[in-house]
Amino acid sequence: MDNTVIRSGDSGDADTLLRFFDEAVEWLVARGSSKQWGTEPWSRVPKRVERVKGMAADPGLRIALVDGEPAGALIVSEEHDPHVPAVEERELYIRLLITSRRFTGHGVGARLVEYALDEARRRGIDLVRVDCWAGGDGDLQRYYEGQGFKPTVRFHVDDWVGQVLEQRVG
Repeated sequence: MDNTVIRSGDSGDADTLLRFFDEAVEWLVARGSSKQWGTEPWSRVPKRVERVKGMAADPGLRIALVDGEPAGALIVSEEHDPHVPAVEERELYIRLLITSRRFTGHGVGARLVEYALDEARRRGIDLVRVDCWAGGDGDLQRYYEGQGFKPTVRFHVDDWVGQVLEQRVG
């Protein structure tokens, strides 16, 4: 999309991220997928507000803008999340991929995934991994598979089931 610009994020983006999470929770609850992120808007849960502030301060945060409006966010890191099994090679890990429900169907998520794959190439990294909720109707896992990722290992955090997916870029 030539009207999408990706910029570096910073701590000033916390409210934007919270809005994205609140939109997502409302949408997930409406479709019966509340087990992914719960039923309460993240902006009303102090622990989650603090978590999002940490995300906003992450140096790997990127914000997608469509016609100047925040439309999605990505966090990439060379460190995987602690609940995910390690690999024995250098990787770029997608720690967050979220889009505003207002921009559904605009290809924002795909553009951010493309950015992550390009970033891996720029860094000389051959492996990009991501994890997602593996419950519900499986749409989220199918989304990543549609972006070229292949499922690898499944994991559990309490009663939350996740799926790690990977894609080779080298």
